[in-house]
Amino acid sequence: MPTTPAIFAALLIVDSLHFVFAKLLHAHISPSVSALYVLAIGTLEVALFGIATKKIHFSVLKQQLGFFLSIGGLIAVSTNLNYEAVAFIDPGVASLLSQSGTLFSLGISLVWLREKLNPVQIIGALIAIVGAFTITFQPGEFAIVGSLIVLGSAMLYSLHTAIAKRYGGDIDFVNFFFFRLLITSAFLLVFSVSRGALLWPSPTAWKLLVLVGTTDVVISRTLYYIALRRLKMSIHTIILALSPVAAILWTLLIFKDAPTLAEMTGGAAVIAGVVLVTQTKLAQPDEQNQHARISK
Repeated sequence: MPTTPAIFAALLIVDSLHFVFAKLLHAHISPSVSALYVLAIGTLEVALFGIATKKIHFSVLKQQLGFFLSIGGLIAVSTNLNYEAVAFIDPGVASLLSQSGTLFSLGISLVWLREKLNPVQIIGALIAIVGAFTITFQPGEFAIVGSLIVLGSAMLYSLHTAIAKRYGGDIDFVNFFFFRLLITSAFLLVFSVSRGALLWPSPTAWKLLVLVGTTDVVISRTLYYIALRRLKMSIHTIILALSPVAAILWTLLIFKDAPTLAEMTGGAAVIAGVVLVTQTKLAQPDEQNQHARISK
């Protein structure tokens, strides 16, 4: 089984592409329906794997229906908001702004999940938060609509993460992932139909949708939930604060948008905070994290 650092390295690469993919799709298909196709493709791929391995059991959905409806609804709204946001702000800035989810997640994990940080991790968390504020709240940098959309999405996704961490750890991973995608896709289908936005993608759009569905859903979220089950939610969230740094590089490479000095300064603070938080945690996981590992 891959080590936790290796999983996080791979996760950061694919996670940083989320808003980049949304921006690429925006030129070929309406954001109100692209999220649906992306999630539906991911659902189909996981379903094929589950059928081939005979691991999918609909009794799990019946027993945990309330849980899957809760996280599926939160993810559906969050994903739809992210795809809408890139119409107002560029992917790098959107990714930076989404790190406000760090604040939401830390609050949830410390208050609701009763997790604790040691003094070094507290210092690291504070530095990471300062970095997130630096790169997020720059006067005059963001359109207010785009900013509010990403902030709302970050809050909803953080809440889903907390619910998944607390109630989803004992569910077999294949069943958890498949029904999470299935219910999310169902919500997005309802959203698209109710808005009259359902349409058939062009051949070019289909190619991008398959790429995004495979990378940004199947690969990215598999790594995300494996990491979530191995670590405390607070540690998991702070490490993902590195994602915008990679997103800025992707944005510079693909869209030729360079980061500002404030963004680079904030990114450096985020990295410093992550190093402090994780320098001992990944090397010596505690008993709670051992019990949270994915069941085989």
